[in-house]
Amino acid sequence: MKVLHVITGLGIGGAEQQLRLLLRHLPYEADVVTLTNPGAVARAIVREGGRVRNLDMAGNRDLSALPRLTRLIAQGHYDLVHTHLYRACLYGRLAAKLARVRTIVATEHSLGETRMEGRRLGPAVRGLYLASERLGTTTVAVSDTIARRLTDWGVPEHRVQVVPNGIDAARFAFDPRTREKVRRTLGLPPRAFVIGGVGRLTAGKRFHTLIDALAELPHAMLVLAGTGEQEQPLRARADRLGLADRVVFVGECVQDGTAPAGHRPTLAGLLCAVDCLASPSGEESFGLAVVEGLAAGLPVAYVTCPAIDDLPPGSAPGALRTGRTAAAFADALGELQRSGRRLRQPVPDAVRHYSVTSTSAQLVRVYETAAERAPRRPAARPAPDARATGPAGHPPAGATDIPTNLSEKEESR
Repeated sequence: MKVLHVITGLGIGGAEQQLRLLLRHLPYEADVVTLTNPGAVARAIVREGGRVRNLDMAGNRDLSALPRLTRLIAQGHYDLVHTHLYRACLYGRLAAKLARVRTIVATEHSLGETRMEGRRLGPAVRGLYLASERLGTTTVAVSDTIARRLTDWGVPEHRVQVVPNGIDAARFAFDPRTREKVRRTLGLPPRAFVIGGVGRLTAGKRFHTLIDALAELPHAMLVLAGTGEQEQPLRARADRLGLADRVVFVGECVQDGTAPAGHRPTLAGLLCAVDCLASPSGEESFGLAVVEGLAAGLPVAYVTCPAIDDLPPGSAPGALRTGRTAAAFADALGELQRSGRRLRQPVPDAVRHYSVTSTSAQLVRVYETAAERAPRRPAARPAPDARATGPAGHPPAGATDIPTNLSEKEESR
């Protein structure tokens, strides 16, 4: 089976890193198309032997991307197209259908109660999503919570399959030498109580709650890993509260191998350096950062995390569900600070439940089942338009291969 993954962008993010991890474990020949933003994750996939093509889409309404993507899919003779994230699902499912691909799978990574990837869930977003969904064969939900939201929206239950996000738990194993090194790099005192927050710095992640809680936690420090439009407001808030020297902004906390050595710590390194993880987001579709924190042996305070809440009670004894307010986080984190606990906890059952080897095997079964029930192709695929696709072995006009030597400076252009 030859598979094409279509994703909206390949900057650092949960869905993007999840795709990279799956590519390592799925037993298929696979290519990747990113509609835009071939960032650090694109470079990492290429360095690991994958091929990534950038469609260089100009924006949400760049309709010229549709025929270009359709030609690329037809040229590749793919047996299955798998789309990820909202814009890629809209364009990717339609392009795959036009290219007469029999089996079309989409993963829903980020359907919240009121928003999807920052978009308000109004009638237009819902209507477009449902119309696009009917073009596919199967829709994968990353949690039971997302599956319920999809069926509540009107997606037929038989079209929804739950395949949770996966994690390579061994990569997050605690290393005391890494802890010391990262603390030195970030200027964190060796004995300080350090709270970690991981995710895009957007309003929906509510990291301002942790800054407000920090004001009630003398001598504690906060490390925020991520970038986004809220970075400057968060810095200003810390300044206003007199906490600027106790809040460290790390920037994008990369996975292994996606940034130059010494540039920034990896996510695993950061989790070695902190003493607990806090997730104040009030709306999550899975909660991967919480699971990664548990894999690192950290106690975790969170508001919502379907990855934990959908499991039987007791699956994650190190995870504490708390209220949305700064006061609630100050209470929960203050108790951890006062306990003086610095020893790592055993990896809980919840982490083992989300082993990437297990979740990738589940996705293989979804692919096979979807391929079996997909309608037969009515006619042979048309030959690719040579004027659009270029010479054999080259991407069609408007799509470019991501080179192996792409630099960070070049990525940002």
